[in-house]
Amino acid sequence: MQRSRRRDAEQNRLAILRAAGAVLNRDPDASLDAIAAAAGLSRRALYGHFATRDDLIRSLLAHRVREVLAAVDRIEHPDPPALLALIGVTLWRQVESVRVMAQFALRGPFQHELSYGLQPLRDRVKHAVTVGAQTGRIRDDIDSATLARLVEGAVLSVLDEATRFPMDAATGERLVALSVLAILGYDAAGARALIAETPELRS
Repeated sequence: MQRSRRRDAEQNRLAILRAAGAVLNRDPDASLDAIAAAAGLSRRALYGHFATRDDLIRSLLAHRVREVLAAVDRIEHPDPPALLALIGVTLWRQVESVRVMAQFALRGPFQHELSYGLQPLRDRVKHAVTVGAQTGRIRDDIDSATLARLVEGAVLSVLDEATRFPMDAATGERLVALSVLAILGYDAAGARALIAETPELRS
């Protein structure tokens, strides 16, 4: 019986997080009442899991960060520029369905907590940039820390564009890959060639 209650509580918690992601993607200022209604739960039931709206948002962001890190951890590629483009595309795939929520998380009051949670990802990007520069596969005229931040910025630029103007998922993926490769020093022809020879980058 106790195990069943724990399972029900966890299912309710996940239902709240899913509902919160959907509701906040439509309206970042949505109330807990709106989220509870979307989850099919009473306000009292929601408060049983999250004492405040900030607690709920922090839990939602932590949940999303774990999903992002797990997705990126599955990426393997021996060529640094292809790896970095794949990381960018994977990030896009993780956030494109919740674009407004992603923007809120990255630019809003929880950005420092989110940044801390994503540090393992940033470390991997910086390492790939360093290896790529050392092996001559990417530009070496910009220090690795700065170039790694610019790679991250390329993904965010596409996300910015996608929240302001209509953009389908496949177009976003291609723009992310091209933008990352441009930052790494590839011209248009070189970027298209690398994408063509990397099946994982082709939608």
